[in-house]
Amino acid sequence: MLERLRVIFSIKELRTKILLTLVLLAIYRVGEQIPVPGIDTAKMSAVFGQQAAGGLRDLLDQVTVFAASRLDQATIFGLGIMPYISASIIFQLLGTVYPPLEKLQKEGPAGYKKINEYTRYATVAICLVQSYVYVAMLVGRGLVRPEYMHADGESVYTSWIIMAVLTMTAGTTFLMWLGEQIDEYGIGNGISLLIMASILARMFPSLYQELRPVFDQGLELSGSGGNIGADTLLVLLCLFVAVVGGVIFITRGQRRILTQSAKHVRGRRVYGGARDYLPLLVNQAGVMPIIFASSLLLFPLALFQSLANMYPQSTVLTALADVFHRGDGFWYNALYIGLIYFFCYFWTAITFNPKDIAERLKDNGSIIMGHRPGRRTAEYLERVMVRITFVGAGFLAAVAIIPTIVADWMGVNYQIAQFYGGTSLLIAVSVAFDLVQKIDSHIVMRNYKGLLES
Repeated sequence: MLERLRVIFSIKELRTKILLTLVLLAIYRVGEQIPVPGIDTAKMSAVFGQQAAGGLRDLLDQVTVFAASRLDQATIFGLGIMPYISASIIFQLLGTVYPPLEKLQKEGPAGYKKINEYTRYATVAICLVQSYVYVAMLVGRGLVRPEYMHADGESVYTSWIIMAVLTMTAGTTFLMWLGEQIDEYGIGNGISLLIMASILARMFPSLYQELRPVFDQGLELSGSGGNIGADTLLVLLCLFVAVVGGVIFITRGQRRILTQSAKHVRGRRVYGGARDYLPLLVNQAGVMPIIFASSLLLFPLALFQSLANMYPQSTVLTALADVFHRGDGFWYNALYIGLIYFFCYFWTAITFNPKDIAERLKDNGSIIMGHRPGRRTAEYLERVMVRITFVGAGFLAAVAIIPTIVADWMGVNYQIAQFYGGTSLLIAVSVAFDLVQKIDSHIVMRNYKGLLES
């Protein structure tokens, strides 16, 4: 392994790409610590610290995971890349129902370039709206310094609001540009690496804070020393390895369908006739179902919790708020799993079109063994995808509730339990695996052994 790592940095082009990627990620981490001018950071930390168990806190934590944002700190990169992700999803969904966009998608690279241009414009528009709503919330909670307020102490200068909105919009636009630079000149997917860097930057400090008292007092069995004992640490370590292995296995899992290409006789030579495989991913939807399901469950939590605070005498509102609290009770987990299954099939239906695949196979002169080209092939592909999607959705549901199980049964902090499942682990493993594959492509191209070769 050390020899293979030496080979990576001995290739000048690959070394330059890796170093440039690290520099750009460092710029992102530095900018993530710079607050928007005029924000009372101490007061803001106190306000969000008091709401650590509330719906707003859960919503901010969830957005932080998959958007590389810092809404709890109001930094210049506070919105993260959430507006860009939202714009990309909107255009991807519109491409299935809006004919002009569908036509652009079929034009190839030129069409996707135009769609990316529209996505950037939409990102700026979404940034302006989201940043204004966020700044208005900060003003409403009194988190602005006195020098940026009028003499009455209740209203804020309009110029400061405009400055704050433009600052956060510019920050997200810069992050979008940063991700594109990584795509073009660095290594790996830029947006995904930003999200992964954000996840790891929050996980490891949380892990350190949780485990430091244990090692300070010495490793003992659970219950005799710190909150986590040596036996619990061993179980957590084995569980982490098992979950990561399962995530890699299912994420890369494929259902290979045998195809046969037609033979073409030209002169005295016979072309084609070879057998190949059509790979169908078991987890076709990726991490999107968990993101959609968890986000959708947070909004009713925030709503019912706010109403319960307004009407404390109402036991019904309090009970509804408890139902939607993350990881609490049977109903939350049942709704969570049900939504994951729904969004798995929904997202797969959007991204996987069996009719198009059947037409392409027919145009290329290939058939699936035992099925006629055209409609019969499309029906077969759809039937297979429905079955393997059920397995992929079950895997996502299991990974999604593992943090809750670890937190409840082992008494581990939920932020630490996220190491063992949920959106964070899926994103981190998927991005790391994709990064290793892209590094491998550079190494193998120069006749070296890849990192994934045994």
